[in-house]
Amino acid sequence: MGVSLSVRLYSRADDSPPSSSSAFPPLAVPTSSRLAVTLNSSPVAPGDSRSHWSSVHCSPHFLLSACKQEVTRSPAELSSDGVRAEMGVKSGLHVWEVLWSPDHRGSHAVMGITMQSCPLQASGYTVLIGGDSQSWGWELKTNQLWHAGQRLGLYPGTRTRCHSEAAEDLSTQSSTSLHTKVARTPLPIPERVLLVLDADAGTLGFVVDGSYVGVAFRDLPRGVELFPAVSSVRGGASIRLRYLNGATRDPPALMALCGLSIRQLLGEQRQNQIGKLPLPFRLQHYLISSQ
Repeated sequence: MGVSLSVRLYSRADDSPPSSSSAFPPLAVPTSSRLAVTLNSSPVAPGDSRSHWSSVHCSPHFLLSACKQEVTRSPAELSSDGVRAEMGVKSGLHVWEVLWSPDHRGSHAVMGITMQSCPLQASGYTVLIGGDSQSWGWELKTNQLWHAGQRLGLYPGTRTRCHSEAAEDLSTQSSTSLHTKVARTPLPIPERVLLVLDADAGTLGFVVDGSYVGVAFRDLPRGVELFPAVSSVRGGASIRLRYLNGATRDPPALMALCGLSIRQLLGEQRQNQIGKLPLPFRLQHYLISSQ
């Protein structure tokens, strides 16, 4: 469905607005109606199995919490360590929340997706997620995108290049627009990031400070199980995963689109006034019950 909606999203899973000093709203891009409705829908139950880190596909230096939604890296010198989700997806649009404090990242802090066989432990300090052809990662300290062991450019704000273009010198690319100039300076990434995987379209993007900042990777393999994943080299790093919501290939229902438009017009601060709107009872009930 080709309809694009507002770049500023009201995330139902997070009621707090972005900081007024946030650099991400100016970098936001329009979203499809399918993604906008998914991001503004009520999140699934916190205990959903798609929120679990894997106890098997995990570096031995990561300790798994009892609820399986949090991993903590044990102090280990000269080791890079990764973990992926217990469940992956082969189709549909899916959104996960990753909570990772900036104080617990250090260097080589990466989030992204992997296929089944991505290495999850290596000697020395290196990028694991994106370090081979089976994974795609965003390094949070430098804002660099990684795939197949190659840096593909800065994100957000620069287009994602295919693997064959990785050898090009980034400094020769034109950077005349303000959008690109802002993106060329690494931005501090907040604790909460949403990972947006469209397995049908073969794309991976991210939502930061309530703003969808575009597609980071294209041409992901179709029909192959893909898993959210992270890698770290910092002792004591704790990382939480939560599956928020998903959608099939079908376009959103008209009622969902109407509800989204109404919530966006109300704004984040007036969501509690839905009951006062002059709307048909059924639509009013739908808006309140889906909060």
